[in-house]
Amino acid sequence: MKWSNSPLSWSEFERRLSARAPETDPASRGSESPVPDSARPEPVRGRESPGARPATAPYAELHAHSHYSFLDGASSPEHLIEEASRLGLSGIALTDHDGFYGASRFAEAAEAAERAAEEAAEKAGAPPSVPLLTVYGAELSLGLDAPQLGAADPAGTHLLVLAKGASGYHRLSGAITEAQLAGGEKGRPLYDLEALAEAGRGEWVILTGCRKGSVRRALEAGPTRAAGDERASAELDRLTALFGADSVYVELTNHGHPGDDPVTARLAALAAEHRLPTIVTGNVHYATRAHAPLAEAMAAV
Repeated sequence: MKWSNSPLSWSEFERRLSARAPETDPASRGSESPVPDSARPEPVRGRESPGARPATAPYAELHAHSHYSFLDGASSPEHLIEEASRLGLSGIALTDHDGFYGASRFAEAAEAAERAAEEAAEKAGAPPSVPLLTVYGAELSLGLDAPQLGAADPAGTHLLVLAKGASGYHRLSGAITEAQLAGGEKGRPLYDLEALAEAGRGEWVILTGCRKGSVRRALEAGPTRAAGDERASAELDRLTALFGADSVYVELTNHGHPGDDPVTARLAALAAEHRLPTIVTGNVHYATRAHAPLAEAMAAV
């Protein structure tokens, strides 16, 4: 506790922390009186303007998988768009593994959601809402030694790529097609990192990715913390040399798992050391809590 606290009584404070229902008999509260409504602090609200989305901190989810990521994502592109719209996100990226399988449905769902929002605003006599921005990308599987179809945790590392626009989309689509053909068998794309850098320089944004990203893997592979930091630093240098320092973002994801906090802190420190921006993602694999059991079942296959 600190100075200038609200006049909330200790019994009421304890009740709220314990999630118990309020007492109905005033006598049971002893000498402490309930806090009047006028004494309760007003909720903090963001600045609202006509046509703005709900007053929340702007956030775009730039790492999301649909069920087109085989045995990984659990929700359809439509469900991802629906939930992003409901939450008032600024934007959302579809980043399925090694392809744009759900891109057309993703785009159609976004257009339908925008039309529905415009119709609802017109009916209510309100200004039109800001449309949900859509971003297209892919999580590329590098260094596969065998087809990954059905593999619970295939070998190799991940590179998360976001297309900056139509030209970037076309170049990424072409690079994925070439890799799928070069692999010689379904489920085993064969990428060349230098060729990817040549194709995407200035056209793509590179995120350092999830636990299978090269930076995160290097961080956790060192025999000591210092060695891991040094290896991760070298991976960051390699990515920035290939794709350009203005195109590489250090991805931070925290799902509340043991070890997430220290890993996130180390990644943020590396980003600061290399003068690279950080970006927070959810590494999303399902749209709503209701889809979580399906995602967990698929992960267990």
